[in-house]
Amino acid sequence: MTLVLSHSNFWLRLIIATILNVAILAAPEISQAQISPSGAITLKSDVQESNSKTGVITARGNVQINYPARQIQATATQAQYYSRERRLILTGNVYVLQAGNSLRAEEMTYLVDEGRFIAKPQSDRQVESTYMITAPEK
Repeated sequence: MTLVLSHSNFWLRLIIATILNVAILAAPEISQAQISPSGAITLKSDVQESNSKTGVITARGNVQINYPARQIQATATQAQYYSRERRLILTGNVYVLQAGNSLRAEEMTYLVDEGRFIAKPQSDRQVESTYMITAPEK
């Protein structure tokens, strides 16, 4: 099952209604100032749920995320996207690859507007990062 999260509530409601074949309650429209030109996030998983009252989308099982605008690919056991805060929380064996750099942790929060990850390890473990360092130009 694939769900594309764009920054337009209309398309989000339409896709969710089509996939889940349920009625989605109308949500207030987003003002143009709140819409970011950063593109769509594609979310794949075994199960997905959406709560139109809270604006939270939960994906469980074999979660895969693709965010081409920011060169992000991620996998996790579970993901929750808080559309109003534009925050994505990944849990369970999280792996993120961005432009050749990688990050592994038990839990990660991605702040969409800031383009920033916050990673937390399992107890008695550490977060692991791998960064590609290029040689300076001569």
